[in-house]
Amino acid sequence: MSRATRFRLPSLPGWRPLRDLLGTRRAPGEERVGRLPVRDHIDVGSERPARLLAFDQPLVAVVMALLAFGLVMVYSASVALPDNPKFASYTHAFFLQRHLLAMSIGLVVALAVVQIPMSFWEKHASKVFVLSIVLLVVVLLPFVGKVVNYSRRWIPLGFMNFQPSELAKLAIAMYAASYMVRKMDVKENFFHAVWPMAVAVAFVGVLLLRQPDMGAFIVIATIAMGILFLGGVNGRMFLLIATVLVATFALIIAFDELRRGRILAYLDPWNPAYSQGKAYQLTHSLIAFGRGEIFGQGLGSSVEKLHYLPEAHTDFLLAVIGEELGFIGVSSVIVLFFWLTRRIFVIGRQAIALDRVFAGLMTQGIGLWIGFQAFINMGVNLGVLPTKGLTLPLMSFGGSALLMNLVALAMVVRVDIENRALMRGGPA
Repeated sequence: MSRATRFRLPSLPGWRPLRDLLGTRRAPGEERVGRLPVRDHIDVGSERPARLLAFDQPLVAVVMALLAFGLVMVYSASVALPDNPKFASYTHAFFLQRHLLAMSIGLVVALAVVQIPMSFWEKHASKVFVLSIVLLVVVLLPFVGKVVNYSRRWIPLGFMNFQPSELAKLAIAMYAASYMVRKMDVKENFFHAVWPMAVAVAFVGVLLLRQPDMGAFIVIATIAMGILFLGGVNGRMFLLIATVLVATFALIIAFDELRRGRILAYLDPWNPAYSQGKAYQLTHSLIAFGRGEIFGQGLGSSVEKLHYLPEAHTDFLLAVIGEELGFIGVSSVIVLFFWLTRRIFVIGRQAIALDRVFAGLMTQGIGLWIGFQAFINMGVNLGVLPTKGLTLPLMSFGGSALLMNLVALAMVVRVDIENRALMRGGPA
């Protein structure tokens, strides 16, 4: 066939020649004819088409931004700690080095996890949940669990202190998603659909309260409830579960003098009876935010981190951000977490639309975990919620928390990759 009689294909929006996709080049002067059209995106109803054969790069970029921001602020919040006799044996960069080590381990593990298909996790979700329960029991053993601030929550591993409750958060998201897939046919029946899950969460709650770690229990209960609701459990059943949980937390607070005192201190933090006791952290956190104003005192210029604000590099990192970077810095953190949580839910909803219910519900459970825990930490720092020992995900100092956050987000990225593969028409 001569060059003159060779066929020409019309130019179609959203289509690219196979030769361009394979990276080949035309010879100089060669006409662009006889091209095979191959579509490399799909229209999902948004302003911009969803790219295929890739992963969610903006999500990864936001996660990396939070990690980098957290690394800088952990160093800023902890650099003066060796001046305290309690940390006299540490170097000024000790917490920075430990945080960087945990981040490096987390990124390596996340790169490995993203290679594992979601079918593997769906098959072994129950085993992961059982493993988390075993570790929650093991950490309570006197010769295994490490006690810090009157709480036995950590298993020493040498290079890192592992906190089983962090694994339990991911495990409950996986198990609840798997449970809803298996109970899809009976989700309208309370005893068949909800009661077994409620028993599992209650058992985990008893183990967590033995540490004690009520903050982790609240997050885990929220993840489980959220997945049940998103999985289609009857609204009246959901309301009943919520009522029982709220009543349970109220009874725990009512019969626990320490927690009851924290609630009273939260309601009146400036009362002299509380300001030097149970409200000490909250009052100094509020002072830090007040000093920060709009633009902050400048990076590294916090006064409250100089042994006034306890746990400044962990639970109250946001207060240091507020003092040093002001309203602008705090708003940036809030916007990043809002965007990240929303994007995780979009990926989960997309998976469910592609009939991948386990992957979708698990992803939305991870979104609840990241978003709700960030909300609690921010609320505690700002005095909106009672003081709880929950870190700011991806940012606060803490090896196992950072590790499990990155593992969970690696699973979200894997779900997104499989979604894109299915939209392309290939196997997940």
